Amino acid sequence: MPALRLLGRKWLAASDDLVFPSIFELLFRFVWLVLIALVVEVLYPVTWQCQSEGWQGGAFVRLYLCGTLTLQAALMLLLAALAQQSARGTITDIDVRKMVSPLLLFKVLLVFPETALNVMGTMWMFCEVIQCSVEDKFSSIVIQSIVLFNWVQLALTVFGLFMVFDPLGSVNYGDMQDTPNQVRHHRKVTGLWSRRFRWAFCWLKRDEHGKEAFQQVAALLSALFRSTDLVPSDVVAGCVLLRVRQKRETREMRRIQMLNDEEPIYTTDVNKIFSETPPWMNLEDALYYLRLSIAAYGWPYVLYRHCFTGFCKLARHLTCCCCRPKNSIVTDDNCCLCNFAGVKYMSKLHADDIIFASFNNRVFELPFCVIADHERESIVVAVRGSISLRDIFTDFTAGSERFEADGLPEDTAAHKGMSMGAAKMLKRLLPVLDRAFQQYSHYDLILTGHSLGAGVAVLVALKLRPRYPHLKVFAFSTPAGLISREAARFTESFVMTVGVGDDLVMRLSVHSIENLRTKIIQTIHATKLPKYRIMLNGFGYALFGVPARDLESTWRRPEQLEAHHSDDSADALLVHSVSTEAALVSRDVFARRFSSARLFTPGRILHIVRRKRMGIEKKVRTAEPTYEMRWACAEDFMELQVMPRMLLDHLPENVHRTIRTVLDERHRYRLTQTV
Repeated sequence: MPALRLLGRKWLAASDDLVFPSIFELLFRFVWLVLIALVVEVLYPVTWQCQSEGWQGGAFVRLYLCGTLTLQAALMLLLAALAQQSARGTITDIDVRKMVSPLLLFKVLLVFPETALNVMGTMWMFCEVIQCSVEDKFSSIVIQSIVLFNWVQLALTVFGLFMVFDPLGSVNYGDMQDTPNQVRHHRKVTGLWSRRFRWAFCWLKRDEHGKEAFQQVAALLSALFRSTDLVPSDVVAGCVLLRVRQKRETREMRRIQMLNDEEPIYTTDVNKIFSETPPWMNLEDALYYLRLSIAAYGWPYVLYRHCFTGFCKLARHLTCCCCRPKNSIVTDDNCCLCNFAGVKYMSKLHADDIIFASFNNRVFELPFCVIADHERESIVVAVRGSISLRDIFTDFTAGSERFEADGLPEDTAAHKGMSMGAAKMLKRLLPVLDRAFQQYSHYDLILTGHSLGAGVAVLVALKLRPRYPHLKVFAFSTPAGLISREAARFTESFVMTVGVGDDLVMRLSVHSIENLRTKIIQTIHATKLPKYRIMLNGFGYALFGVPARDLESTWRRPEQLEAHHSDDSADALLVHSVSTEAALVSRDVFARRFSSARLFTPGRILHIVRRKRMGIEKKVRTAEPTYEMRWACAEDFMELQVMPRMLLDHLPENVHRTIRTVLDERHRYRLTQTV
């Protein structure tokens, strides 16, 4: 940071990104140098006896051997200098790395003589143009291997240049500020991302809304890093630093709570948690409907959970073409109804209980099932979460659009991709519900889903509630950027949202990503470590956690990390004495937002976290509960947290395991109390 400028343009790499590549190539070339030196020692005297028609064979071979030996030695010296220069200073201290660009340019120019020497080696060893036989097998194998590896290394060099090539790299950073030039640049970047999507995901263009999704996601990616000079490695390093920063803040908050003797926010008492909630809002029903939400994922989830035995588990539920279920309507499944088999296996339901199952998966169109649950006398609509590339584009069509439903404020906004998905789902769902309630008129209506399915289920419920005022929604790991704040409050009476631990998706919204971008820039400017040290520390943190000594020793300006950004006004705080870029990103946030409306998590949110064991509990296994919980508010999930389990806590099997563990431990506790 900023991006490396070479050959008159900006690249998607920084001057401090070359430490590890240079060291790796240096070690590789050291092995080459040793092997070539051994070959020269053996073959050089023999080359005086080589002959070739029209060629000075011996001179040709000697030129190749000596040239390769000299070039390898020169490249080793160059790589050592490049690694040393790239390792100097912190991420923002670019002046101390001013020699990196000329050194790298010199290395790029050396590709031409290296290619010429490799052509000579190929002519000698593989084309038989040079009549200079090598009787020593070791020398022959070494030369052939070096020639082949050289071609591979040159191909990797070209590929590396392609990966860090920025098509818009000729634009100066100064031209990307909030000016008409910046707007034009934003449009160019949006067009570039859109073309990339059309090329990489060409099969999605056949979808009705495929091109629209490409354009929306391209605009989002362009807007997220507008007017910044970050490269991908800066983002990775910034996330590692944010992990240290957030652990530091958590430790300070815990220390303040202990000093003030504050009552813990979370509790292990499940009865206390549900003492003031409606009867339908309970963990037993939540666990039951989570199983149906997971069942909507179909056969891919069965194979994911049972890699070696999944097919055997599905086999007895498969249906051939001539044996279709009589009382179920299944659309857009394959000839053997594999998805339908997965739903039956995971839900433990009979085929006749599944009234309708649609497995049509397009952009803005999700599979869902309608189930007659005779045990709880309810019609259950289970919406599938994200499992395909089409679902990812629905997720990332994350702008806000107007959302209308009876009982909601006029200015209500919702996640655009999920809103369009809910509208498409309603067209197919309404006739099915009418038919189902004609048969089971006294049943209740329950909607459920996980992740993307949870968000769509909530929006569908808002549309259906005027017709079915007593409907309920069980949502699991619901995305944060779903609906406006007042509408989210409105859903608290009929939506129960369950989230576990450090779930990334429950904190994921356009605003939280934009805030993360700002924090990354501010944190990068506050560290005193070079990038290679940050990357090495990151591997250590992933394996062993963040040591206490790093919480303080990482920063050169720790006072800048004290501010905890919890709202837009805090996000818009100016950062003094950092850099023009950090201050630019921090100020005037409202004018830079991709989405004008801030969106929140719907429903009444039950947040379950693993209980931190203290004192003797760390050494001795006790019967204390594993998890603790509380009723959280939507504002608690406005900021992204860089945590080790932020992806794992989102997986449906981990959510299911957490709720089941809470219920099992409560049951065991009741048994001990009765005894």
